[in-house]
Amino acid sequence: MNKMNDSMIKMNDQTIKADAGKPRLTLVPREIIYDIARVREFGNAKYKDPNSWRNVEKERYRDAAFRHFMKYLDDPDGIDEESGLPHLWHLACNIAFLCELEG
Repeated sequence: MNKMNDSMIKMNDQTIKADAGKPRLTLVPREIIYDIARVREFGNAKYKDPNSWRNVEKERYRDAAFRHFMKYLDDPDGIDEESGLPHLWHLACNIAFLCELEG
């Protein structure tokens, strides 16, 4: 084998780093993480408990996501009146909550 083939084998060798089947989080666009974090910071300031979102019924997040989605469709650059943040970011945050709560 040549040096390049040896390198490829080592890169894919699970005895060196066992990560086969694990999600490649570096494939996720980073901007959505920052956008959700900004909405979460607003929520934390408003509700004073970073985990209070876990006590909300899923249906309320579905409704909120749908409201923000409708506002986004009406105006892709639209801003939520209360938070001053884009509706798209709120939509992403509500979807993130649902993904976590739905498992």
